[in-house]
Amino acid sequence: MRLVNIAYVGEGEVLARPLVSPNGKVLLQAGVKLTRNYIDKLSRLGFDTMFIEDDTFQDVEIYSAVSIKTREAAYASLENLSKNLNEAQPHTVNLGEVKKAVQNIIADLLYSKDMLGNVMEIQGYDDYTFHHSVNTTIIALIMGISMGWHNGKLLELGMGVLMHDVGKIKIPSEILNKRGPLTPEEFAEIKKHAEYGFEILRKNHDINLLSAHIALQHQERWDGSGYPRGLKGNQIHEYGRLAAVADVYEALTSKRVYRNALQPYEAYEYVIANSDTLFEPKVVQNTFSKCITPYPTGTGVRLTNGLRGNVVKQNFTFPTRPYVRMTHEGEIRLIAPIDYNLAEHPSLMIVGIENK
Repeated sequence: MRLVNIAYVGEGEVLARPLVSPNGKVLLQAGVKLTRNYIDKLSRLGFDTMFIEDDTFQDVEIYSAVSIKTREAAYASLENLSKNLNEAQPHTVNLGEVKKAVQNIIADLLYSKDMLGNVMEIQGYDDYTFHHSVNTTIIALIMGISMGWHNGKLLELGMGVLMHDVGKIKIPSEILNKRGPLTPEEFAEIKKHAEYGFEILRKNHDINLLSAHIALQHQERWDGSGYPRGLKGNQIHEYGRLAAVADVYEALTSKRVYRNALQPYEAYEYVIANSDTLFEPKVVQNTFSKCITPYPTGTGVRLTNGLRGNVVKQNFTFPTRPYVRMTHEGEIRLIAPIDYNLAEHPSLMIVGIENK
């Protein structure tokens, strides 16, 4: 299978991985033969890319780090939490469903055949805070696992990250969903969600106080430029420092109705570039840079030698230099594909993304 931009998907091509809606429901299953009607409807829903079956890449396996079933349960737990918070006092809301969702995510990641190769599921327009919260939790937990954290610590981290934006239930929807630039007053209101979230969570006996601090601190920055308290360096708890990286990376790589998503390598480079300013250097250099791949498996790439193909496997020792299979020179198909381990070819560089 390989990743293809929807503009290059033809009628009759076969979907290789399921497509899901922003609330985690499967829209089309793998194995569906795509019709023009399907393609046009998916385009209107905001899907830019999809995995397509291709005999040249039939040996390429792309595993979901977290199953669709687990994702659906996590979405449902957040939806129910939001509803319950609107109907009851925060301290009376049972967080058992959220805890179970986090435990399932941890279990999926620990038993995944390829935890790092493809973290995100392809989705269309994101109209839900839930989508961002679930993806951010997965990224944060991958980082926590790579740091060797035990299950209890992972659960504390996951609970806090999954609910890090819970304070947004107190922000007016017209501000949250505004497509144009926010006024200074509107942005000031948005910034209150961190404190709102902490106040909601700290009153609940089902969540550790350190987990609740993730809601309060995920917008703090290593250099003190964040909010709500302008904390700096180690004044920010390690959970908050890790959550900040996961939160920003996920936000940059997710499509919104008012902007396109960045390519994973662009968001990866943004995080790396802001090590020691926005983000803790140790988290970025020792963890993020080693467990989040800039070129997910299946991505179409162009090399400095003019050849074009797709990533077929990750090189975890050198995340920026994956294994690739070249199939075209420009628009001309090669007689036989050429495989490269880019770690063994220092003169070859990825110079562009071309999901054709």
